[in-house]
Amino acid sequence: MCGIVGAVSKRNIVPILVQGLQRLEYRGYDSCGVAIHAGSLGTARGAVLQRARSTARVAELMAQVRHDEIEGGTGIAHTRWATHGAPAVHNAHPHFSHGTGADAGERPGRIALVHNGIIENHDELRAALQAKGYVFTSQTDTEVIAHLVDSLYDGDLFEAVKAAIGQLHGAYAIAVFAKDEPHRVIGARAGSPLILGVGKEGGENFLASDAMALAGVTDQIVYLAEGDVVDLQLGKYWIVDKAHKPVTRPVKTVLAHSGAAELGPYRHYMQKEIFEQPRAIADTLEGVAGIVPELFDGQPDEQGRSASAHRVFQEIDRVLILACGTSYYSGCTAKYWLEGIAKIPTQVEIASEYRYRDSVPDPRTLVVTISQSGETADTLAALRHAQSLGMEHTLTVCNVATSAMVRECKLAYITRAGVEIGVASTKAFTTQLAGLFLLTLALAQAKGRLTEDEEQGHLKAMRHLPVALQAVLALEPQIITWAEDFAKMENALFLGRGLHFPVALEGALKLKEITYIHAEAYAAGELKHGPLALVTSAMPVVTVAPNDALLEKLKSNMQEVRARGGVLYVLADGDTRIESGEGIHVIRMPEHYGALSPLLHVVPLQLLAYHTACARGTDVDKPRNLAKSVTVE
Repeated sequence: MCGIVGAVSKRNIVPILVQGLQRLEYRGYDSCGVAIHAGSLGTARGAVLQRARSTARVAELMAQVRHDEIEGGTGIAHTRWATHGAPAVHNAHPHFSHGTGADAGERPGRIALVHNGIIENHDELRAALQAKGYVFTSQTDTEVIAHLVDSLYDGDLFEAVKAAIGQLHGAYAIAVFAKDEPHRVIGARAGSPLILGVGKEGGENFLASDAMALAGVTDQIVYLAEGDVVDLQLGKYWIVDKAHKPVTRPVKTVLAHSGAAELGPYRHYMQKEIFEQPRAIADTLEGVAGIVPELFDGQPDEQGRSASAHRVFQEIDRVLILACGTSYYSGCTAKYWLEGIAKIPTQVEIASEYRYRDSVPDPRTLVVTISQSGETADTLAALRHAQSLGMEHTLTVCNVATSAMVRECKLAYITRAGVEIGVASTKAFTTQLAGLFLLTLALAQAKGRLTEDEEQGHLKAMRHLPVALQAVLALEPQIITWAEDFAKMENALFLGRGLHFPVALEGALKLKEITYIHAEAYAAGELKHGPLALVTSAMPVVTVAPNDALLEKLKSNMQEVRARGGVLYVLADGDTRIESGEGIHVIRMPEHYGALSPLLHVVPLQLLAYHTACARGTDVDKPRNLAKSVTVE
């Protein structure tokens, strides 16, 4: 989602700022921009704020910066995913304050600011600032903060920012500099991530919303805590906590990888990531020799201590899963495993809904969060809400070991999907499923519900997953044939039963995310309770048909579709005796995979969405209106 990069340096920092934005492009954005203190290199330009903004890609911004000869040693940069105000240059960050007076909107003031998050009381603040004479040139909540800081500024930017954030309600990560203080950038965070990067040369220091933005610049990272305000200057920095008391945060060595991964032989990152799934699963399971609770022990704290999964697993008797989007569907799949194998009652909640309703907390609950980035705002808020209700046993399944989710949960399983650039998640989903299946087995063992033979059988199946996935990927030519049909459609239904209903949900989500075809998923038994009214020859019906206990019921549901003239596209296990014919297209899966079948059946659905999007000519990796890491509520 929105990205921040900031710096104080003795060298021209513009190339580093823009490269940082390029490393964050995969998160999704509508506009981008950079602002520089032109006098911060001691040039003859003096105390002038310069800015370039664009609604095109970061490469276009770089060309604009070069054309305008923008350079300086102090600056901030931003990629924006629109919340308040349309994606337009006047709404793009960075925002300048404009002071007051008749011509205020025509001249830059003394404050430059970028912001991630949402300010909930922006309307009230805007009205108060307008009453003081401030002129607004955008529809954003961010410009409110810039004017607010300006109104409180009296020569000390650190003090002005501290005073300003005391008036903000909502979530924010901000980076600010002032015309009168050429070698200073202030950062603050509450509800949105922000890190400090300690430079390796010349006393330079950096701010970013993600360590990846600073890959190749510095690996010395300070993770700012909730409510922190940081003051960056040349050769020094200091931090105060939410009570504005001086505090020391540990400096960690973080080897962030650049998001600018090579595409290689692939047409898009999404296709590349679909085909990386065998390796991602193998990496995620690397070192798993047996099922032991220690696989989920928490990250060591500053004293080198970590929470014990063995103790926690003994103390819980139910599971609450909190997640959003694709991660929510992985949680829905895990519910079937946790209740069917571990015999543990499991509730799966959409994170954005959970904290806004009255629930019944149980301190013997294991709260499991699932997130690719570990920075998903709704999931973090739901986690904190659960903790506030007295549910202290927390565990995350996450792809980023340094994320807020990992730091705030006592236990963790780190998936090893690697960087996922395509907005539509693929390998993150299947590696989450692998981690959740391991969690199921570990809990089953802790509760005495897993025999040694069962453990060995499950481990054998998991080790075979990379080979099984390779066989599924070999189905791509058949999927392309389906995609040619789907590219002409505007609606689709997806059906699944039992363990494969969440797979159908995920398949429908993928199709609508990147093709813009309206797609819905249903438990197949629900067809006759409403959705069957939609079925015509123009409504393709994708059916996930493994050879399980519900197969015969599913076949009956398929007949209901055919009787109404519907056209079926069926992913069938080889021994299901479902044959292609008039109005029914069948792709046979290479093998039946039992409890782990969802990891295989979802891959053809990913490929179907991908190739349909290619046929329709949409932007596969950066679908409209969507972002990779959703860091606003």
